[in-house]
Amino acid sequence: MAATESVNELKSSTGTGPKIGTSLCASAPSIAEALSIASIALLSMTSSVALAAQRDSVDDDPIGRDTRVAAAITPHEAVTLDTDETEPAEIDAALLYYLEQDRVTVAEGIFNLKLAVGDKRVYEGKLVLDTLTGSSANGAVPQDERQTFTRPSGNGEYNIDSGNTPLDDTFKDTRIQLSGNWAEIWSPDWSSNHGLYLSREYDYTSMGINAALERTFNKNNTQLSLGMAYYYDLVDPVGGRPVALSKMVFRDDFDSQAEFRTEFDKTRQIASTDKQTVDLSVGLTQIINRYMLVQVSYNLSSLQGYMTDPYKVLSLLDVSGTSEAYLYESRPHERIKQSFYLFSKHALSTGVTDLAYRFSHDDWGVSSHTFETRYRYNFSATFFGQLHLRFYRQEAARFYRAFLNSGEGLPEFASADYRIGNMNTYTFGIKMGHSLVDGTQASYRLEYYQQDPYSNGEQATGQLAHHELYPSIKAIIFQLGLSF
Repeated sequence: MAATESVNELKSSTGTGPKIGTSLCASAPSIAEALSIASIALLSMTSSVALAAQRDSVDDDPIGRDTRVAAAITPHEAVTLDTDETEPAEIDAALLYYLEQDRVTVAEGIFNLKLAVGDKRVYEGKLVLDTLTGSSANGAVPQDERQTFTRPSGNGEYNIDSGNTPLDDTFKDTRIQLSGNWAEIWSPDWSSNHGLYLSREYDYTSMGINAALERTFNKNNTQLSLGMAYYYDLVDPVGGRPVALSKMVFRDDFDSQAEFRTEFDKTRQIASTDKQTVDLSVGLTQIINRYMLVQVSYNLSSLQGYMTDPYKVLSLLDVSGTSEAYLYESRPHERIKQSFYLFSKHALSTGVTDLAYRFSHDDWGVSSHTFETRYRYNFSATFFGQLHLRFYRQEAARFYRAFLNSGEGLPEFASADYRIGNMNTYTFGIKMGHSLVDGTQASYRLEYYQQDPYSNGEQATGQLAHHELYPSIKAIIFQLGLSF
């Protein structure tokens, strides 16, 4: 669970969008052609935004395994002739590799199949398989002395050398995700999308259903969409769910394994639990002129159920900054999230550029601002390059604490998970694409990602004053995409 702005958001282009070939003509594309390409790209986003574009990762920031957007396409991507003939299937495939410095590594494969039946119906299916390995921060703070932690299963321990950020080096998981979508044009003005979603990993299962209704008017220059999605997640952590703010126990403190296991089990709730999410969204897309279009959307999400990370702890410190104990974190069982999204796309004589801003806020106190831009330049009819810049700033949840003080009473909720703390993140990327001899479209994406957490005002006393409590995370992302 720890590797999470979501590879989903960092991998925002997986080769499943409009093919390179649709934008590469026999000669360099005109401004009008570039806008047409931009319109298709944007309209294909509308349903995704309306359905669940901001699932519960820990927040907007990538790599969140809880960010699960069902595959959604717009019927306006279908052919324009009134026919029931089945068009040749479109196949998109991608391989993504994400590597954090000294932490998590993610390898992911994506396969997407799209089938248009006439000009009014499109079916789409998507398969995603990813593996995560490496070390994940467990929430405790560095110390002058070597630290020992009991593994989540209760079977064994791991040690952290003095001065190092405590990382659980057994972090690994494999996830398979299946999603399907049916898009239908019911009339010249009305269309709809319907989707199903299933994701399974060792300790987490998610199932979802979504639907969106779209209405076009103003000579098809304006599109209004209304969407809803429901997700039901089952959580079954390794070793069971820790009792909120209970103390971690250690094998060396007991004479026998049986005594240790008895005390360990007292800190656990064995039965699995669930989380439910309802997303509501409304979006408006407007073509301003032949060179520009804009989109605005509002999303409301209600989450209820288990949202604590069962693998995170907090350090309980004395006045000298020395750890007396490790407590398992605790989070509320309800959360309301709201977000506002503004997007514009502009056609240029040599390509396309877009700008986006998103503001998100929830009743946990987490607020965020995201600024993002892409500039695509067509070098020729068969070759393009694209620059990507993204800045994200987040304010911490009210119950975020880098550590707890033993001289103070325990709060009801507390978490040292940096993903709900203060942070700034930066993404810089480049993407290249071209047509192969056989007509296959190939793309290559390379990005650098950096996350810089910062203090929420807590004073680091004693030995903590010379330790790094908010280390930066740096990562490289590479993706290869093919479209047939």
